[in-house]
Amino acid sequence: MQIEVGSMHFQNLNKIIHTSADTEIELENCCGQRYIGSGISGKNISITGVPGNALGAYFNGGTIEVFGNAQDAVGDTMNEGELIIHGRAGDATGYGMRGGKIFIEGDAGYRCGIHMKAYEEHQPLIIIGGCAGSFLGEYQAGGTIIVLGLDNDRDVPMGALCATGMHGGRIFLRCATEPAGIDKKIIVKKATEEDLASIDGYLDEFCFHFDVDKNSIFTRDFYVLTPDTKNPYKALYTYNP
Repeated sequence: MQIEVGSMHFQNLNKIIHTSADTEIELENCCGQRYIGSGISGKNISITGVPGNALGAYFNGGTIEVFGNAQDAVGDTMNEGELIIHGRAGDATGYGMRGGKIFIEGDAGYRCGIHMKAYEEHQPLIIIGGCAGSFLGEYQAGGTIIVLGLDNDRDVPMGALCATGMHGGRIFLRCATEPAGIDKKIIVKKATEEDLASIDGYLDEFCFHFDVDKNSIFTRDFYVLTPDTKNPYKALYTYNP
C-alpha cells in the first residue's frame, strides 16, 4: 500500500497504518506526522520525507526505513524490530529502548540511548554513523551503543557527559584519541579483538544498510565504555563510616 501523506493529520495516518491488512506500506512526502508505527508489529514501513516525534515508539517488530531525517524520540521504548534512518535523528533516540535495533546513517542528537535497558534475549542496539550529542548513554542499563564518527574530523564522536549514570551495557566509540572527561565510575579501555568480534555482525548490518565500506571503519581505534559498578548511586543514600 502506498500513501501520499502530505498534510494528512497524524491520527488519520496512524489509523490507516494500524488497521490496514497490508504488511508492506510506503509513505510518500511525510511532513512531521508523529507516532508513525507506534506499538505495531509485523509491518514494513518505508518513509520518504521527515517523520515527526516518536517514530516507532513501542515498536514490537518489523521494519521502519526512513529516506531522510527523523525527529526526536525515535524508537522510544521499542521492544523489537529495526529502525533504519538514512539521515540524522533527533534528541532522545532510543529512550528507554528495551529491544530491537536502530541504525542511523548520520548524526544523533542529545541523550541518545537514555535509560536503554536489556532483559535476557532482548539486547537493544543503536549504531550511529556520524556523531552523537551530549549525554550519550545517560543512565544506560543494558544493550549496546556504537558511535562511528564517520566523515568528520572530530577526535571523539560524542559530546559532553557521555555515560553519565551508566550502570549497564556497553558504549563503543570510534576515536582518534582516548575519550576524556568520562565519569570515574566508568571504565574506558581500548577495545580488544574479542570486544570487536562481539560487534562485528552489527557492523556488517550497518554497512549493508548504508552501503559503507567496512574497511573504512577500522582506520581508527575503538574504545569501549562499561560501568565500574552496578549501583552508581550507592554513595547518595548509603553511609559508610
